[in-house]
Amino acid sequence: MLRREGWKDNHKRVHRLYKLEGLSLRHCRPRRSRSARRRQPQMIATTPNELWGMDFVSDALFDGRRFRSLTVVDHFTHECLDIVVDQSLRGEHVAEAMARLVAQRGKPAAIKVDNGSEFAGKVMDRWAYENGVELDFSRRGTPTDNALVESFNGRLRQECLNEHWFLSLEDARSKIAAWRRFYNEDRPHSALAWKTPAEFAREYGSQANSQAP
Repeated sequence: MLRREGWKDNHKRVHRLYKLEGLSLRHCRPRRSRSARRRQPQMIATTPNELWGMDFVSDALFDGRRFRSLTVVDHFTHECLDIVVDQSLRGEHVAEAMARLVAQRGKPAAIKVDNGSEFAGKVMDRWAYENGVELDFSRRGTPTDNALVESFNGRLRQECLNEHWFLSLEDARSKIAAWRRFYNEDRPHSALAWKTPAEFAREYGSQANSQAP
Protein backbone atom coordinates (compact mmCIF):
# COMPACT_ATOMS: atom_id res chain seq x y z
CA MET A 1 0.00 0.00 0.00
CA LEU A 2 2.82 2.43 0.85
CA ARG A 3 4.56 1.82 -2.48
CA ARG A 4 1.32 2.38 -4.37
CA GLU A 5 0.99 5.73 -2.58
CA GLY A 6 4.53 6.80 -3.57
CA TRP A 7 6.48 6.19 -0.34
CA LYS A 8 10.12 5.13 -0.93
CA ASP A 9 10.94 3.73 2.53
CA ASN A 10 12.33 0.19 2.56
CA HIS A 11 10.75 -2.71 4.40
CA LYS A 12 13.18 -2.50 7.38
CA ARG A 13 12.18 1.06 8.26
CA VAL A 14 8.50 0.29 7.79
CA HIS A 15 8.82 -2.77 10.05
CA ARG A 16 10.62 -0.73 12.75
CA LEU A 17 7.91 1.96 12.74
CA TYR A 18 5.24 -0.74 12.65
CA LYS A 19 6.59 -2.25 15.88
CA LEU A 20 7.12 1.14 17.57
CA GLU A 21 3.47 2.00 16.95
CA GLY A 22 2.42 -1.26 18.58
CA LEU A 23 0.48 -2.44 15.54
CA SER A 24 -0.64 -6.04 15.26
CA LEU A 25 2.01 -8.55 14.33
CA ARG A 26 1.74 -10.80 11.31
CA HIS A 27 -0.25 -13.99 11.70
CA CYS A 28 1.76 -17.11 12.47
CA ARG A 29 1.62 -19.82 9.85
CA PRO A 30 -0.14 -22.93 11.20
CA ARG A 31 1.89 -26.10 11.39
CA ARG A 32 0.88 -28.64 8.80
CA SER A 33 -0.31 -31.88 10.33
CA ARG A 34 0.18 -35.29 8.79
CA SER A 35 -3.55 -35.53 8.13
CA ALA A 36 -3.24 -32.65 5.67
CA ARG A 37 -1.51 -35.03 3.25
CA ARG A 38 -4.62 -37.19 3.08
CA ARG A 39 -7.12 -34.46 2.25
CA GLN A 40 -9.45 -34.99 -0.67
CA PRO A 41 -8.72 -32.92 -3.80
CA GLN A 42 -10.42 -29.54 -3.52
CA MET A 43 -12.21 -27.73 -6.33
CA ILE A 44 -9.96 -24.97 -7.74
CA ALA A 45 -11.16 -21.98 -9.77
CA THR A 46 -9.45 -21.43 -13.13
CA THR A 47 -11.58 -18.55 -14.43
CA PRO A 48 -13.60 -15.69 -12.91
CA ASN A 49 -17.13 -16.43 -11.78
CA GLU A 50 -16.48 -20.19 -11.73
CA LEU A 51 -16.26 -20.76 -7.98
CA TRP A 52 -17.60 -18.56 -5.20
CA GLY A 53 -17.28 -18.90 -1.46
CA MET A 54 -19.53 -17.51 1.25
CA ASP A 55 -19.76 -17.44 5.02
CA PHE A 56 -21.07 -15.34 7.92
CA VAL A 57 -19.40 -12.84 10.25
CA SER A 58 -21.08 -11.55 13.42
CA ASP A 59 -20.62 -8.24 15.20
CA ALA A 60 -22.58 -5.78 17.34
CA LEU A 61 -23.86 -2.21 17.23
CA PHE A 62 -22.73 0.29 19.90
CA ASP A 63 -25.67 -0.67 22.12
CA GLY A 64 -24.96 -4.40 22.03
CA ARG A 65 -27.52 -5.42 19.42
CA ARG A 66 -26.02 -8.15 17.26
CA PHE A 67 -25.97 -8.23 13.46
CA ARG A 68 -24.61 -10.63 10.86
CA SER A 69 -22.81 -10.14 7.56
CA LEU A 70 -22.96 -12.62 4.67
CA THR A 71 -19.72 -12.34 2.69
CA VAL A 72 -19.36 -13.66 -0.88
CA VAL A 73 -15.95 -13.91 -2.57
CA ASP A 74 -14.84 -14.99 -6.07
CA HIS A 75 -12.15 -17.65 -5.64
CA PHE A 76 -10.29 -16.72 -8.84
CA THR A 77 -10.18 -12.91 -8.76
CA HIS A 78 -10.47 -12.63 -4.93
CA GLU A 79 -13.13 -9.94 -5.46
CA CYS A 80 -15.65 -9.47 -2.69
CA LEU A 81 -18.87 -9.79 -4.67
CA ASP A 82 -21.21 -8.72 -1.89
CA ILE A 83 -21.55 -8.22 1.86
CA VAL A 84 -25.16 -8.48 3.04
CA VAL A 85 -25.69 -6.92 6.49
CA ASP A 86 -28.80 -7.53 8.61
CA GLN A 87 -29.83 -8.43 12.13
CA SER A 88 -31.15 -11.80 11.01
CA LEU A 89 -30.02 -13.73 7.93
CA ARG A 90 -31.78 -16.99 7.17
CA GLY A 91 -31.77 -19.36 4.24
CA GLU A 92 -34.28 -17.32 2.27
CA HIS A 93 -32.11 -14.21 2.64
CA VAL A 94 -29.08 -16.11 1.36
CA ALA A 95 -31.07 -17.36 -1.63
CA GLU A 96 -32.27 -13.81 -2.40
CA ALA A 97 -28.68 -12.50 -2.24
CA MET A 98 -27.52 -15.26 -4.60
CA ALA A 99 -30.34 -14.50 -7.02
CA ARG A 100 -29.29 -10.82 -7.12
CA LEU A 101 -25.65 -11.72 -7.76
CA VAL A 102 -26.53 -14.22 -10.49
CA ALA A 103 -28.64 -11.55 -12.20
CA GLN A 104 -25.65 -9.18 -12.14
CA ARG A 105 -22.78 -11.55 -12.95
CA GLY A 106 -24.19 -14.85 -14.18
CA LYS A 107 -24.17 -18.04 -12.15
CA PRO A 108 -21.07 -19.86 -10.88
CA ALA A 109 -20.48 -23.56 -11.32
CA ALA A 110 -20.18 -24.05 -7.56
CA ILE A 111 -20.25 -22.21 -4.23
CA LYS A 112 -18.12 -23.28 -1.27
CA VAL A 113 -20.08 -23.16 2.00
CA ASP A 114 -19.97 -24.65 5.49
CA ASN A 115 -22.65 -26.89 6.98
CA GLY A 116 -24.70 -24.14 8.63
CA SER A 117 -28.47 -24.42 8.46
CA GLU A 118 -28.66 -21.31 6.24
CA PHE A 119 -26.67 -23.14 3.53
CA ALA A 120 -27.74 -26.74 4.13
CA GLY A 121 -31.47 -26.05 4.47
CA LYS A 122 -34.25 -26.68 1.98
CA VAL A 123 -34.37 -23.09 0.66
CA MET A 124 -30.77 -23.05 -0.57
CA ASP A 125 -31.01 -26.66 -1.72
CA ARG A 126 -33.95 -25.75 -3.95
CA TRP A 127 -32.25 -22.60 -5.24
CA ALA A 128 -29.09 -24.53 -6.12
CA TYR A 129 -31.08 -27.27 -7.87
CA GLU A 130 -33.20 -24.84 -9.89
CA ASN A 131 -30.13 -22.85 -10.97
CA GLY A 132 -27.81 -25.79 -11.64
CA VAL A 133 -25.25 -24.63 -9.06
CA GLU A 134 -23.33 -27.10 -6.91
CA LEU A 135 -23.05 -26.38 -3.18
CA ASP A 136 -19.58 -27.58 -2.18
CA PHE A 137 -19.88 -28.22 1.57
CA SER A 138 -16.85 -28.15 3.86
CA ARG A 139 -16.09 -31.22 5.90
CA ARG A 140 -17.39 -30.83 9.44
CA GLY A 141 -14.85 -29.25 11.74
CA THR A 142 -12.60 -28.30 8.81
CA PRO A 143 -12.92 -24.54 8.13
CA THR A 144 -9.75 -24.71 5.98
CA ASP A 145 -11.87 -26.28 3.24
CA ASN A 146 -13.17 -22.73 2.68
CA ALA A 147 -9.90 -21.03 3.55
CA LEU A 148 -10.20 -18.09 1.14
CA VAL A 149 -13.43 -16.85 2.70
CA GLU A 150 -12.10 -17.53 6.22
CA SER A 151 -9.07 -15.37 5.39
CA PHE A 152 -11.26 -12.65 3.88
CA ASN A 153 -13.50 -12.61 6.95
CA GLY A 154 -10.42 -12.22 9.14
CA ARG A 155 -9.36 -9.16 7.14
CA LEU A 156 -12.90 -7.76 7.32
CA ARG A 157 -12.92 -8.11 11.10
CA GLN A 158 -9.39 -6.77 11.59
CA GLU A 159 -9.58 -3.82 9.19
CA CYS A 160 -13.24 -2.80 9.44
CA LEU A 161 -15.36 -4.37 12.20
CA ASN A 162 -12.75 -3.89 14.92
CA GLU A 163 -11.97 -0.35 13.76
CA HIS A 164 -15.47 1.16 13.89
CA TRP A 165 -18.34 1.78 16.22
CA PHE A 166 -21.61 1.15 14.42
CA LEU A 167 -24.37 3.50 15.54
CA SER A 168 -27.14 1.79 13.59
CA LEU A 169 -27.69 -0.96 11.06
CA GLU A 170 -27.58 1.60 8.24
CA ASP A 171 -24.32 2.98 9.62
CA ALA A 172 -22.86 -0.53 9.65
CA ARG A 173 -23.98 -1.13 6.05
CA SER A 174 -22.43 2.15 4.92
CA LYS A 175 -19.06 1.59 6.60
CA ILE A 176 -18.82 -2.04 5.53
CA ALA A 177 -19.73 -1.13 1.94
CA ALA A 178 -16.98 1.54 1.94
CA TRP A 179 -14.45 -1.02 3.17
CA ARG A 180 -15.59 -3.48 0.50
CA ARG A 181 -14.87 -0.86 -2.20
CA PHE A 182 -11.44 -0.23 -0.64
CA TYR A 183 -10.71 -3.98 -0.58
CA ASN A 184 -11.70 -4.48 -4.22
CA GLU A 185 -10.27 -1.32 -5.75
CA ASP A 186 -7.37 -0.09 -3.56
CA ARG A 187 -5.97 -2.93 -1.46
CA PRO A 188 -3.26 -4.94 -3.30
CA HIS A 189 -3.19 -8.70 -2.81
CA SER A 190 -0.01 -10.79 -2.67
CA ALA A 191 -1.70 -13.75 -4.40
CA LEU A 192 -2.54 -11.46 -7.36
CA ALA A 193 1.05 -10.23 -7.90
CA TRP A 194 0.24 -7.19 -5.74
CA LYS A 195 -2.67 -6.11 -7.90
CA THR A 196 -6.05 -5.23 -6.45
CA PRO A 197 -8.85 -7.71 -7.14
CA ALA A 198 -10.52 -5.18 -9.47
CA GLU A 199 -7.27 -4.62 -11.40
CA PHE A 200 -6.66 -8.36 -11.70
CA ALA A 201 -10.21 -8.98 -12.97
CA ARG A 202 -9.91 -6.20 -15.58
CA GLU A 203 -6.52 -7.41 -16.81
CA TYR A 204 -7.69 -11.01 -17.03
CA GLY A 205 -10.76 -9.90 -18.98
CA SER A 206 -8.62 -7.89 -21.41
CA GLN A 207 -6.25 -10.84 -21.96
CA ALA A 208 -9.13 -13.25 -22.47
CA ASN A 209 -10.74 -10.94 -25.05
CA SER A 210 -7.47 -10.49 -26.96
CA GLN A 211 -6.93 -14.26 -27.16
CA ALA A 212 -10.49 -14.99 -28.32
CA PRO A 213 -10.74 -15.97 -32.03
